[in-house]
Amino acid sequence: MATAKRKSSKSNAAKIRAYMIENPNAKPAYVAAKFNARPTYVYVLRSQMKKQGEGDFAKRKFSWADVTAAVKKNEGAKPVVFSSNKSITELMPAPSTQAEDVVNHPAHYKTGGIETIDFIEAKGLNYRLGNVVKYITRADHKGDRLENLKKAQWYLEREIASS
Repeated sequence: MATAKRKSSKSNAAKIRAYMIENPNAKPAYVAAKFNARPTYVYVLRSQMKKQGEGDFAKRKFSWADVTAAVKKNEGAKPVVFSSNKSITELMPAPSTQAEDVVNHPAHYKTGGIETIDFIEAKGLNYRLGNVVKYITRADHKGDRLENLKKAQWYLEREIASS
């Protein structure tokens, strides 16, 4: 019986993954409700998908084979005209020089394999407790450690006072 349960959860995971690939902007809470799963489970699957590069959850790295395939696919299309005197290779950034996405996915929020916002949303934390988690998780990775811990303490004291 445990084997049957495991198979059904694996197939449910496959269904959830497929749905998230087709609908990358779907909220995890909505996906969880749609597939009768816990939101935490959906967040974990999404985090795994990011790590494995599935769907739109990871930054896509293009190879020359991808570019060649795209050119062949669009044969007969209107050519792109550049107004610069530079060649196409000078206009395109090298793959290794792509900057980190400091607005949407800063490195200090991804430490440990799951983004802080994903954890906060999965646990359903309010604003004050979310900030406690945020400042604690980034304390060793961004800015002054002691300052971040004091900010976390400030939000925790406000939460305690409001209880």
